[in-house]
Amino acid sequence: MDVLGWLRNLGLEQYEAIFRDNDIDVSLLLSLTNDDLKEIGVASLGYRRRLLAAIAVLRTQQAGAGVSTTPVPSPEAERRQLTVMFCDLVGSTRLSARLDPEDLREVYAAYHCAVAHVVRSFDGFVAKYMGDGVLVYFGYPQAHEDDAERAVRAALSAIDAIGRLEVRSVKLQARVGIATGLVVVGDLIGEGSAQEQSVVGETPNLAARLQTLAEPDAVVIAAGTRRLVGDLFEYRELGTVEVKGIDVPVPAWQVLHPSVVESRFEALRGLTLTPLVGRDEEIDLLLRLWTRVKAGDGQIVLVSGEPGIGKSRITAAMGEPNCSHSSRAWV
Repeated sequence: MDVLGWLRNLGLEQYEAIFRDNDIDVSLLLSLTNDDLKEIGVASLGYRRRLLAAIAVLRTQQAGAGVSTTPVPSPEAERRQLTVMFCDLVGSTRLSARLDPEDLREVYAAYHCAVAHVVRSFDGFVAKYMGDGVLVYFGYPQAHEDDAERAVRAALSAIDAIGRLEVRSVKLQARVGIATGLVVVGDLIGEGSAQEQSVVGETPNLAARLQTLAEPDAVVIAAGTRRLVGDLFEYRELGTVEVKGIDVPVPAWQVLHPSVVESRFEALRGLTLTPLVGRDEEIDLLLRLWTRVKAGDGQIVLVSGEPGIGKSRITAAMGEPNCSHSSRAWV
């Protein structure tokens, strides 16, 4: 097996030099650990997990072929929220009739490379190439609090990147469908080179179906994604649409472009906020510091914590009319 070719198939060709410089052949590849990958310079946790998952598949294949390897547990399936992006090349049937197979392969390679480069820049995971289609996960193997936003921005960027390609005098266009929902992800299915990590749930099917409804150079999203990205983008409401395989019509929106917002917090959560509960101590501290600022004693406040813990909500509370301070200019 060609290790460098294996990296290219994973969309991780940026690590070819690292693997070559460290003399990593197939036998060494199968024994790599997370610490080994960090030591040779694979800094991204998401990419390390992607490599380790692919190495686990290789070990399974080697074991099936009768090659003795160190037993490694298969990745366990997980229930988690996932944003799925399905990207399709417009007019691929027409291209296949018009182009020589080798030229068509070159077109597909450029298209796949453009999509993979954009997806990696937003820390997404290219799950599968399907000729003129690319299946992408945001939220697996690495989850972020803004995976839905990352997916939409990646989709807009991918369409722009594909539109700037010109291979064999062919101008390319793409369309994208995006959906967010609960899935079970991580089960290994298939055998040999066809083995992959499956995603079970309605979300991938919905993303693929929405893609078929999109016009060329358009991104169509489902309600779950729309709720999570709020007013970070401008939209065209498509109403409810019939989707094959789903019993009832589903609402859909076309994403036009990023919006110009002054506050990401308001864009994501709207102007009407739920009451702040259990933060009296923190608010009292901030108000005491604000009093000292008004008296001429300058202060610097760092509000820190894990994603989703309510940092922005506390900040917003300090600007609410019923908060007992005389100015909203404290931030």
